[in-house]
Amino acid sequence: MADTFQFELVAPERLIYSDQVEMVVVPGSEGEFGVLPGHSPLISAVRPGIVEIFEYPAIKSKARFFVAGGFAEVTAERCTVLSSIAMPVEEIDREAARKGLEEAELEIRDAQGDAEKARAEAAIVIARAMLEVAGG
Repeated sequence: MADTFQFELVAPERLIYSDQVEMVVVPGSEGEFGVLPGHSPLISAVRPGIVEIFEYPAIKSKARFFVAGGFAEVTAERCTVLSSIAMPVEEIDREAARKGLEEAELEIRDAQGDAEKARAEAAIVIARAMLEVAGG
């Protein structure tokens, strides 16, 4: 078996995934980055998108998770992604994402200040990313 490292995906309500893995691709704020055993330490902001776990030797996708953003901490032995929202891609509810997008678009029109506008803009980015990942 190839070398592995500990990967954990954590959302506020629960631990979403925890296992020894061979490779993970994370949607970093500066672009996607791959993590392999022995990776140099880093901390990165995470943008909305897909965290994908790969296995060897076929280099095939083992699991895919939607994340709404957050932070990733990488060491030679571990990668931890903390996200405000995280779920398996197949569990995305397209109707709920569409409704969330519509509500956020209404909220941005009625925003009373920068903080409300920023929250609505963030909700729009997340809902659009969910719809893109879910294929619709």
